[in-house]
Amino acid sequence: MTGPSEEPAWKQRAVERSIRTAKIRAEQRVQRFLDAAQSIIAEKGSTDFTVQEVVDRSKQSLRSFYLQFDGKHELLLALFEDALSRSSDQIRAAASGQDAPMDQLRVAIELLFEFCRPDPSAQRPLFTDFAPQLLLTHPAEVKVAHSSMLALFTELMEKVAASGELRPGSNPRRLAAMTMQTVMFIAQSAGGTDDATIKPISAEEVWNFCSRGFAGN
Repeated sequence: MTGPSEEPAWKQRAVERSIRTAKIRAEQRVQRFLDAAQSIIAEKGSTDFTVQEVVDRSKQSLRSFYLQFDGKHELLLALFEDALSRSSDQIRAAASGQDAPMDQLRVAIELLFEFCRPDPSAQRPLFTDFAPQLLLTHPAEVKVAHSSMLALFTELMEKVAASGELRPGSNPRRLAAMTMQTVMFIAQSAGGTDDATIKPISAEEVWNFCSRGFAGN
């Protein structure tokens, strides 16, 4: 028996099933747009594309696109967040190959630098073109997008602290945030016409610079 204000169990199950189906379909539509945009970026080597190009490539409708995204900026932001999340997973996997916490952090810093530095052959415009623009125009969105990377660097910095190798009195999370931001800024700024371009800054130099800021010895 059900109370007078309760929905029958069969109706609740039907509604839940309908919601799950709609959610799955929406996720599939979103992924098709993301895949289409990513393939266009890979072909062009830049984020210079139109929403209509993405719609055509995905074989979906313009109406469907705007049901999922407010516009191109939100699409690029989704791609950027996804790329950062996948990069975090790759860095974590690489760092786990080291035993010592400080060595794990070194691998993470050097790989993050390589991921973010301008490299025409690597075609990473989301990191080299879109990210610097986003930092200037939408800092709150940058903070959200970087959450997975910050979580990784905080985890590694806490391991260094636990091993007794962090500067006494330091806050691991704050150091993780400052280190991550420093590495990304140096990498993204390494595309000018000065001496740093003639003799490019190396990942090892970035590690040596950053480690002096947090290492206890």
